[in-house]
Amino acid sequence: MSTSFAIRRSWTPSFSSPQAPLGLHHQSYAQPLTPEEKLADAKKQLRLPRIVVICGSTRFMAEMTQADLRETKAGKIVVKPGCDMKSPHELRSDPAEAEALKVRLDDLHRSKIRLADEVLVVGDYIGDSTRAEIAYARSLGKPVRFTHPEVDPDA
Repeated sequence: MSTSFAIRRSWTPSFSSPQAPLGLHHQSYAQPLTPEEKLADAKKQLRLPRIVVICGSTRFMAEMTQADLRETKAGKIVVKPGCDMKSPHELRSDPAEAEALKVRLDDLHRSKIRLADEVLVVGDYIGDSTRAEIAYARSLGKPVRFTHPEVDPDA
C-alpha cells in the first residue's frame, strides 16, 4: 500500500549569523495527504467533471429529476437520493425496518456529500434532515446552491 505525499511549504525564522537580523527562510517538506486531498487529487488526475449532489426532501423527487437533467446537460456528474421514503413501498412496510433503512440512507447520503464538489438543494421547503445535510456540506467547505435561495437557512 502506497502513501501519497504533498510538498508543503512554510516560512520559518532563520539566522544567517548571530549578528544578522532575524530573517525568513523558505522550507519545503513532505507530508502525507489527507483522504480529502487524495480524493481531490484523484478526481483532478482522472479529469472527472464536477460532481454535484442533490439534496432536499424526497417530496421533491420530480423536481430532483429535472435538476438532475439540467446539471447533467451542463456536463456534471449527478448523485441524488435513490430512495423516496415518502412514497409507499414494501421496503418500508415494517416501521422498525423502515427506520433502520432511513438511518442507512442518511449515512449513504452523507457519503455522497463527501464525494461531491458541490451541493444543490432542491425545493421550496427545508426540513430537519435537509438542514442537517446543508450544515454538514458547509462544515466540509462544499459550496451549496439552492433552486429556491429564499429557503437557505443561513441567508
